[in-house]
Amino acid sequence: MHQAIPYSYKTYFPTTIGLSRDTSTTTTTTTTSVADATNVGKLVSENAVMVFGRRGCCMCHVVKRLLQGLGVNPTVSEVDDQDEAAVINQLLKIISVDQESGGQDGSSVQFPVVFVGGKLFGGLERVMATHISGELVPILKEAGALWL
Repeated sequence: MHQAIPYSYKTYFPTTIGLSRDTSTTTTTTTTSVADATNVGKLVSENAVMVFGRRGCCMCHVVKRLLQGLGVNPTVSEVDDQDEAAVINQLLKIISVDQESGGQDGSSVQFPVVFVGGKLFGGLERVMATHISGELVPILKEAGALWL
């Protein structure tokens, strides 16, 4: 009889001893608190692909899985409800700097927010649209997030 494999976001491989986890597909996930809200700019500048989303947001999960499917290991910051306003203020400061240097319009921030190469890329709609049009992979290569 077959052994049932429990559901998880990580892949399980049966072994003779039991079940072993493949941790090579995990992403770096951080939980942003009020103290960390001041580090948002540092997170964006230090990571090739940075995703900010609400804790447990299904759209954030979709963006993360799409990027993982392309071979990118994004850093994901899950924002708690009580810290959302502080993080949004920090994101707006970063976005206003991007706008001065010719970046994308970021008059309103909606989670998930994706930064590629230290600049605002957009949300789920932009990620999906560029993926469907075939423009996402070259952008990720240019940012150094993908080595194909």
